[in-house]
Amino acid sequence: MVCALGAAVCFGTATVLQAVAARAASAKESGGGDAALLLRALRQWRYLAGLALDGLGFLLQIAALRSVPIYAVGAALAASLAVTAVVAARLLGVRLNGLEWGAVGVVCAGLALLGLASGAEGDRSGPDWLPYALVAGAVGVLLLGGIGGRLSGRARALLLGLGAGCGFGVVEVAVRLIDSLRPGDLLTDPAAYALLLGGGGAFLLLTSALQRGSVTTATAGLVIGETIGPAAVGVVWLGDRTREGMAGVAALGFAVAVAGALLLARFGEAPAQEGAAERV
Repeated sequence: MVCALGAAVCFGTATVLQAVAARAASAKESGGGDAALLLRALRQWRYLAGLALDGLGFLLQIAALRSVPIYAVGAALAASLAVTAVVAARLLGVRLNGLEWGAVGVVCAGLALLGLASGAEGDRSGPDWLPYALVAGAVGVLLLGGIGGRLSGRARALLLGLGAGCGFGVVEVAVRLIDSLRPGDLLTDPAAYALLLGGGGAFLLLTSALQRGSVTTATAGLVIGETIGPAAVGVVWLGDRTREGMAGVAALGFAVAVAGALLLARFGEAPAQEGAAERV
């Protein structure tokens, strides 16, 4: 759980930096599609710093997924929005109202319950078809991004955010399914390809969602996509369980943490507040 919370801190801080960079890249040059936007964002130092934090967070996420159930890691990663809210309040001068500070407390309470109730990671490898289903899911994320990019307004933001969340969810499950890191084994492991496709597609969709439309809506979709599905896969097929007699506490902690994160969904776009970009 310490690694999962460390990953949440990295991802939450990276969100602030990447959102500012994505908006700045869009303001400088409006032409091109999502891939062109990503290339422009990569020229921004804030985006690169965010990617470095994402890389560190990913390593911590891997360590967490090798030790605790997926549902606990997913809820902790959703709680990165609480980190984003606090960072935005401290560094960008964004004001949190009483409800939002309460939501930060709710997230922390949910994570405390999860930490208390979570058992060890499951010891099952899942059915033989699961890695191939992950590859299909990763391809579906890319298709979802293509469809969402043609929409507008809240529908576009929700679809892109949900697609990004599903992509990160594919990564969470794929990390659990990869047994060997030897290059020869990775080349023949469909879970490794699912991880690359899902993670790459998720970053592309998230960058696009941060740049246009209602990022609040996109962030809500992101939280839902990266928590519920992977948690279900872990419990149903990978053997994730709780400590003896604490299943109810774990379910309550998961629900509370995710609900608090959804209340903080607007902090997916906190850096877009007036004057925020100039202060970073």
